Amino acid sequence: MGRSAAFFDLDKTVIAKSSALAFGRPFYRDGLITRRDVVKSAYAQLMFRLGGTDEQTMARTRDYLATLCKGWQVEQVRQIVAETLHELINPYVYAEAAALIEEHQAAGRDVVLVSASGEEMVRPIGELLGVTDVIATRMAVENGRYSGAVEFYAAGQSKVDAVSELAEVRGYDLADCYAYSDSYSDRPLLECVGHPSVVNPDRTLRKLAVENAWPVLEFRHPIPLGRRLRGRPAVPVAAAALGVGVGVAIGIAWYGRHRRTRSARVA
Repeated sequence: MGRSAAFFDLDKTVIAKSSALAFGRPFYRDGLITRRDVVKSAYAQLMFRLGGTDEQTMARTRDYLATLCKGWQVEQVRQIVAETLHELINPYVYAEAAALIEEHQAAGRDVVLVSASGEEMVRPIGELLGVTDVIATRMAVENGRYSGAVEFYAAGQSKVDAVSELAEVRGYDLADCYAYSDSYSDRPLLECVGHPSVVNPDRTLRKLAVENAWPVLEFRHPIPLGRRLRGRPAVPVAAAALGVGVGVAIGIAWYGRHRRTRSARVA
């Protein structure tokens, strides 16, 4: 048997929120984004998740991301992520996903996080989970700052291209590999492996899974990793799914609260 791997999407598959939106508050606090950017980013992510397989939608999302990040200091972003990772991400890791990752690792498979979020966010989250291999969006950098160009956008067919390249380098047989995602935009990724599973799927992805007899997993127990590892609770796999708009709701609610506070001050 050749080597095999398990490829995990990140947002709403491994963690119960959008990794990019999760860092919106510290990015705002440090002056990298405005309140308007928070809502626009949430809307862009929603549009991608609802229609992400459309090339124009992916291109618009990619270009918006590049424009938003242009001029940011790379080291500042890394520092923000490092300082807030345990507060903003650790409590939202699905216990079911963490257990599944451990099962694959125990079986001798490599585990790879595959996410459209930036590598500066995805890699530290991977380290939190004991995962060293990531495929993520890479921004071009000039003189320590993002230049406004995207070197690699990890979405749609580009995910498959990167997975196939990694498989060739490491000798994976994709027919023996696994993939997990909650998003219909990851249909190409799911179709390129022999063992695809959908996690917390929306109606469109659930229909696709049923048509192809793919396993449907429902994760709903986000538990801080330290507590889960200490207690080793038995977590049922079947549960109610979180909606695709949770990250957007968080962003809009946060924006609304700050707007109300500002209005009160003006009054």
